Amino acid sequence: MKLSRKCDYALRALSLLAVRGGDGYVSIADVAEAEEIPPRYLEQIFLALRNVGLLSSRAGPSGGYRLRKEPGEITLGEVVRLIDGPVAPARCVSETAYEKCPREDVCVLRPVLKEVRDSIAEILDSITIEDICRRAGSSPA
Repeated sequence: MKLSRKCDYALRALSLLAVRGGDGYVSIADVAEAEEIPPRYLEQIFLALRNVGLLSSRAGPSGGYRLRKEPGEITLGEVVRLIDGPVAPARCVSETAYEKCPREDVCVLRPVLKEVRDSIAEILDSITIEDICRRAGSSPA
């Protein structure tokens, strides 16, 4: 599993919204500037996050985006799967995008790949946006 640039941007932007947002809205321009993310690309990311209910938006001069859920309710696993897809290192061990492999029954790697998948999922599903903000020394608003 490799974290895409798009997913990196999404996680960084969500973290910034957690710290700066509070009850207010943060503009795309402010997030893009603070996190050095191209604004048009960030718009696409925010649209996807809004469509699944992670963000809410408001138009106008005091508008922008804010978290729709508490930072402690948004896991890294949820965001990674939304943006990058399955966290499995191979499709034959994926729980969400499984594809049968002709050598599945005799493959010596499959049990190890399954263990890797389980470990990655456990870690990503146990860490929230709030956790990464705290680890970085920033507290969510």
